[in-house]
Amino acid sequence: MQLKQFQIAYQRCFLIALGMVLFIFQGCSYLPPIAQVNSPESTHSNHQAAANTWQPADQLKWDVVNIPGKVATQYSLVRLSNRQALMANASSSASMLRKELRIEPEQLNSVNFSWQIQKLIDGADMALRDQDDSPVRLVLAFEGDRSQFSLKNAMLSELTHALTGQPMPYATLMYVWCNQRPVDSVIQNPRTDRIRKIVVESGAGRLNQWLSYERNIRLDYEKAFGESPGALIGIGLMTDSDNTRSNTQAWYGPISLN
Repeated sequence: MQLKQFQIAYQRCFLIALGMVLFIFQGCSYLPPIAQVNSPESTHSNHQAAANTWQPADQLKWDVVNIPGKVATQYSLVRLSNRQALMANASSSASMLRKELRIEPEQLNSVNFSWQIQKLIDGADMALRDQDDSPVRLVLAFEGDRSQFSLKNAMLSELTHALTGQPMPYATLMYVWCNQRPVDSVIQNPRTDRIRKIVVESGAGRLNQWLSYERNIRLDYEKAFGESPGALIGIGLMTDSDNTRSNTQAWYGPISLN
């Protein structure tokens, strides 16, 4: 009886973890542009000598990644403080905008981005499974040696490949706004250690203003994972409030890879 209960509990945890992986990296649909009026900057990639610059209007055309059973966060193009911005409106919801790309490790330099939020999400804690919400996230996905995966992560990757035709990324690095942890803290995702978050903003001291960041991708990856990064294969942004069943708004500016 105890063995059967253990098997059921393990299967449930495995499916939850798989759902998170599929949510973040797989299964996208296209979101048509939404015309609205009501925040900035560029993305630059050296892949095949092509410069990639993503303004908020470009981000709105990225692939949409939805999670089954979850309400989707609404993304729209607006103006805020005389700037064009991508507004995210989350109401007990979660979904991501994602762009596939490829930048080899030797070409990885810095990422520049900006955002603004109105308020923190009460009760959010990205280290806890049932409170893992953030008003803003910038997400980077990487290749790597999957032979180094733990048994659980190897099973997740194989199942993801079987269901979607693609294995899960070797590693994912997120830049996030945390309620209380110090800036530059590293938070391991409660579902899989292949997702780690670096706190770039903390607390309520800088709400309702545009905040800009420049981060060294290689150094941040090495800090979070303890190894050198592989190729960057995807970039995304996400505002989510599904775990805390709350409402939040955020604005994203242009994103630049330099």
